[in-house]
Amino acid sequence: MALRAGLVRRFLSSPIFTSQSRAAATAASSAYASAADSNNISDKATAEPNTTLFVSGLNKRTTPEKLNEAFSQFGEVVNVKVVIDRDSGFSKGYGFVNYATLEDAEKGVKGMDAQFLDGWVIFTEFARPKRIPGQ
Repeated sequence: MALRAGLVRRFLSSPIFTSQSRAAATAASSAYASAADSNNISDKATAEPNTTLFVSGLNKRTTPEKLNEAFSQFGEVVNVKVVIDRDSGFSKGYGFVNYATLEDAEKGVKGMDAQFLDGWVIFTEFARPKRIPGQ
């Protein structure tokens, strides 16, 4: 399918491809980034380091035994919980791992974050404390 030369010329001369619009877009994005840095905006609040890890991105067929096996290479695992859907009986896609020491937990976060488990990429972070409703 051939395009007419006039149509191509008009498309290439549109503001999307001109250097002025690129410069304006670059200036706007850098202004936004500096404003976000100056206001100290954070997309996700991080939890204080503790011995409990939150693991997300689990395959629905991941079992506590598989999770324990994967995380035990970084230290002594005390407890593993994969949150299960009551209706289907499969994982909801997240779980918790408790380590014996804070050092083991830190190694577990660094070692297993963005790694593959059962064919899916999982993400680990320190678990946030459970919030009580109304507080």
